[in-house]
Amino acid sequence: MTTATRRKVLVAALGLSLVAGGASAGWFGLGGSDDTGRVFTGIVEGVAVGGYDPVAYFTEKKPVKGSPQITATHAGAEWRFASEANREAFLAEPAKYAPAYGGYCSWAVAQGKLAKGDPQNWDIVDGRLYLNYNDNIQTKWRADVPGFISKAEKTWPGLAAK
Repeated sequence: MTTATRRKVLVAALGLSLVAGGASAGWFGLGGSDDTGRVFTGIVEGVAVGGYDPVAYFTEKKPVKGSPQITATHAGAEWRFASEANREAFLAEPAKYAPAYGGYCSWAVAQGKLAKGDPQNWDIVDGRLYLNYNDNIQTKWRADVPGFISKAEKTWPGLAAK
């Protein structure tokens, strides 16, 4: 076996182990519901939105860490909240507060791919919370939010079904 062939085999094996490890670590959340599909839980294992309170984006206009003592289960994931009132608001209307596309990066979903959504890179558009991968991707996202939402709405059902 040549060095180039060995490299290709090693890269392929490494890629498979990363995918398998990522899936077991929550990169491809198994929970699902009619409102958000699969939920990304790869930042904090099993926890949606990286442990941030999804309601706080709407009420406080910023990311606020949720408490491990104030939780709810929805769409196969644990959701954390900064207050009991926020938990109750979420439970009354989870589709209103849960991030679009299960908390995956909205720009990536528009590209037909899944990538983590970072709780620090967010926008609320027409009453819906959208997360993005990082600052650079959020800049791309903001260049054509309506266009990317339109594309993501078309690609998300196929991605959520995988």
